[in-house]
Amino acid sequence: MKKLPIGVQTFRKIIEGDYIYADKTKHVYNLIDNANYYFLSRPRRFGKSLLLDTIAEAFKGNKELFKGLWIYDSDYSFEKHPVIRLDMSNVSTENPEILKNSILSCLSSRIEEEELKISNEIPSDMFKRLIEGLCKKYGKRVVVLIDEYDKPVLDHLHNVEMAEANRQVIRGFYGILKSMDPYLRFTFLTGVSKFTKTSVFSELNNLSDITLSKKYASICGIAVDDLGKYFGEHMENFKTPEWFGEGDSLHEKILEWYDG
Repeated sequence: MKKLPIGVQTFRKIIEGDYIYADKTKHVYNLIDNANYYFLSRPRRFGKSLLLDTIAEAFKGNKELFKGLWIYDSDYSFEKHPVIRLDMSNVSTENPEILKNSILSCLSSRIEEEELKISNEIPSDMFKRLIEGLCKKYGKRVVVLIDEYDKPVLDHLHNVEMAEANRQVIRGFYGILKSMDPYLRFTFLTGVSKFTKTSVFSELNNLSDITLSKKYASICGIAVDDLGKYFGEHMENFKTPEWFGEGDSLHEKILEWYDG
């Protein structure tokens, strides 16, 4: 019986550790095949990070990780591309200066890893030079994946002034992506909210928002029809608690726990 991937958000660890993985690779294929710029909003703990990690592994050309999954036997080429993955939940957001320095630190780590010679004190400029540098080094366009893009603002919803100051920082940082189009193969941002009214996306009007797209409704989380497919063995071995009502089924209880 495969293990439950509780708290595991890394695709490689799930596959190599023999954890249950609800196959989302057909969605990944469709994303890559149909457009280049995407935005997805979902609540926290809904699988956004795992989705981005799955996309990253596909673009890194790690085909064998996908053996047994939908995309493995598709016509997807698994062509290797350089990938920049930024998780904004790991960035310090106390104030704009700390935010800038934290972003610079994340970019510097990636630059060091690639042995590129880039130094700058402006996050957006360093980001731009990193994209250009990777494109030149590998002769391939770059994949940019940004997780929890909105955290620097959400962390300060109680402090409008600080939220606005951080918004200005990330607006300029994300804004360079549009001008980098010749260097980018694929761009995907995820977050909890889409700040249209606060203009975080004013410079990124080329993003395809799939948040409410019926086609991608099941791109994160577990669809009702998939409960038995992926978790059937665990559900069969589940010991019925004393507090279950007469006639209650585990399937119905799970739907109740997750608001249907």
